Parts: sequence; structure tokens; C-alpha cells
Amino acid sequence: MPAIILTDEDFEEKVLKSSLPVLVDFYADWCGPCQQAAPVIEELAEEYKDKILIGKVNVDKNHNTSAKYGIMSIPTMVVFKNGEEVERASGFGGKEGVVKLISKVL
Repeated sequence: MPAIILTDEDFEEKVLKSSLPVLVDFYADWCGPCQQAAPVIEELAEEYKDKILIGKVNVDKNHNTSAKYGIMSIPTMVVFKNGEEVERASGFGGKEGVVKLISKVL
């Protein structure tokens, strides 16, 4: 299952009300490190499809959600569980860094 595209309109329903933990990748199309992270995010979405939901928020198109969570740099990856933020990492630390981040909620 590919990473889902999240918007200001569906963030609450798909992330905060999810029965699974959710990793949200806040990104922009023009961001080099975000482009490096994209294939890793897709790969992990498939590998962990039954354990965690993985979604992406384009900060240029979804200002409200980005502002609500204080996204100041990209990429920023935020893990939610039971509707609450539980982990956060800025920058892209490779696949190992993302796995370490999500392993804290599995």
C-alpha cells in the first residue's frame, strides 16, 4: 500500500482517528532531502502496511496542518498514536532513521 496523501481537510479523520499508529512525512516538492526520502517512505509504507499507516503532507498546499504542528523545517516526520504526537524527527536520516522512529510505537 503506498503512502497516502493527506490534506488539511482529511488529516483529522485519517491520522488522529486512525486505529493504527501513523507516520506523517511533512514535505515539499522543491525540497532535495524530501525527494531523497520519498522512495524510502514508499518502501516502508509497503513493508509496514499492516502495522503503521504512512502518510505525506505537502506543506505548500496544507498550511493549516503544517502550522498546527509547528513544522519549521522539512522534511519533518511525526509519529501519531491514539490521536497524539508521540515522536518527531527533522531532516532525513536514511531508512534506518525512519525505522528507528517508527519502531518506538510498534
